[in-house]
Amino acid sequence: MDSAHAGGNGRLRNDATRTVGGLRPSPTVTTRSGEDGGGVQAEIAQRRPFHSVKAEVSVSILRTAALIERHFAQVVSRAGVTTQQYNVLRILRGAGPDGLPTLVIRDRMIHEAPGITRLLDKLEASGLARRERASPDRRQVFCYITDKGLSVLNELEEEMRDADDVAAGDLTEDEMRTLVKLLERVRQGHRGRER
Repeated sequence: MDSAHAGGNGRLRNDATRTVGGLRPSPTVTTRSGEDGGGVQAEIAQRRPFHSVKAEVSVSILRTAALIERHFAQVVSRAGVTTQQYNVLRILRGAGPDGLPTLVIRDRMIHEAPGITRLLDKLEASGLARRERASPDRRQVFCYITDKGLSVLNELEEEMRDADDVAAGDLTEDEMRTLVKLLERVRQGHRGRER
């Protein structure tokens, strides 16, 4: 990330006095001189300042997502599943007794899953999910959560709620709502480019 996101003229705009969506950035995150003032730059031991605030935002989002993902992975691994498998089980539980077609599950996942068939193979082999061919269209496969899959989700419920609390850090409720709105705007921009 250092070479891709740092550089420029060696100076970084000081945005500590601006507010973004009602949030005021910490003045220790960025400095005019480019000195290490904390934040993501210090966390990844990057000596040069980011070439723009947008670059810093990109790295900060990726770094935050990686930390949250790692914590969630540790929690769900205790039940013998990955975060992607956990995500599929949550989707299937939400679908109820009607189940869902494979491609609908893939589209609803948090992470892109080109290997959705292999993922479902593993869940089925573990007895956490089952698949059936639909009638009259035998080409379409529907997926369902099993009782064992529901038990895994129930087992993880409290720990995952705690993990959500950890993920949000010490943000206030207003700050969390603002962050949700800001992140939605970021995703909207990307969705617009994908069309």
